[in-house]
Amino acid sequence: LSHASLLRPSDIISTVEFNHTGELLATGDKGGRVVIFQREPESKNAPHSQGEYDVYSTFQSHEPEFDYLKSLEIEEKINKIKWLPQQNAAHSLLSTNDKTIKLWKITERDKRPEGYNLKDEEGKLKDLSTVTSLQVPVLKPMDLMVEVSPRRIFANGHTYHINSISVNSDCETYMSADDLRINLWHLAITDRSFNIVDIKPANMEDLTEVITASEFHPHHCNLFVYSSSKGSLRLCDMRAAALCDKHSKLFEEPEDPSNRSFFSEIISSVSDVKFSHSGRYMLTRDYLTVKVWDLNMEARPIETYQVHDYLRSKLCSLYENDCIFDKFECAWNGSDSVIMTGAYNNFFRMFDRNTKRDVTLEASRESSKPRAVLKPRRVCVGGKRRRDDISVDSLDFTKKILHTAWHPAENIIAIAATNNLYIFQDKVNSEMH
Repeated sequence: LSHASLLRPSDIISTVEFNHTGELLATGDKGGRVVIFQREPESKNAPHSQGEYDVYSTFQSHEPEFDYLKSLEIEEKINKIKWLPQQNAAHSLLSTNDKTIKLWKITERDKRPEGYNLKDEEGKLKDLSTVTSLQVPVLKPMDLMVEVSPRRIFANGHTYHINSISVNSDCETYMSADDLRINLWHLAITDRSFNIVDIKPANMEDLTEVITASEFHPHHCNLFVYSSSKGSLRLCDMRAAALCDKHSKLFEEPEDPSNRSFFSEIISSVSDVKFSHSGRYMLTRDYLTVKVWDLNMEARPIETYQVHDYLRSKLCSLYENDCIFDKFECAWNGSDSVIMTGAYNNFFRMFDRNTKRDVTLEASRESSKPRAVLKPRRVCVGGKRRRDDISVDSLDFTKKILHTAWHPAENIIAIAATNNLYIFQDKVNSEMH
């Protein structure tokens, strides 16, 4: 278990993402910075040290901008980070704020050339009359330097705020989605993108739903899904048509009329959608639940898990303090057997799909001493209270875990709790407990 702490409002973490091997972990924050952590190799002297993530590189990805045509400030906050599959020794990632996506290359240098013929040690050109012999420059070891350079800037593709980016399995293209449109980009071409979904009505007064998230299928480069504020998922096939306004499949759960209330539509809005690693299932998060959908069954989810059902009676006050609009993310473990999502009071939830057991854990300073064991937490609603139970009325709604990530192969999770990043590791076994 390790823990990094930051302090200012601009340090509030807005996205967390492991790379494809899990050796690197990137976080983006409201100040437009990206911090990359690298996992330390296991040493013979300290066998428990493996799994510790240390800061590898920090760089400013986005700056605040101003759109003079619309008199709008564009904040620097990083909305999403996505790693590209590694092609060579360098690492690459995409980062986006509300409007502009950038491709960054991260390289290491641990040697420097010395002994030039025409330049001195400081790089200045020598007086050629003093050069009397030729020498072969040599590479000398130096302290490791991590260099981050912007490779491409993909701008002017979105009128509305970008909510998600997803790299295609073809490793050549990626898509970006805003409230009303999804664009397909080629990683090598910055000056144009193809619009593949457009749900903007001719008259904006007819607008009934917006796109909330989107993702490419992990194995089939022609398939992608996008979720909506009405709680539906649309699976699209790019082989069918250039513009995927007509979906191939619509996943939607029929509403139970007995549960209908003023808040029904708000709490049914999907805040995140993730394909399973196998590509067979989709995981969605709405305000109160996480659901697992089978790609072969559109009528209803195959599993529904209550994240914090005790808040159902509190929706009125959550609407008044705007918490009802919070967008929680969800994550699969490497084998698609356990799912994780965040909640309030710095709680996060895990659901084991096989045993149907679930647990509530807390990311807090108290539990973040190295090698401390996380104790399960319980929220009680009225009635009898056990020792250590937390009353639903004493939950802190300003402490929310919106962003989480799971290592692609191991039981290591990254939890963003406001401006703190917590990394928890299951040291005992590979099963969730």
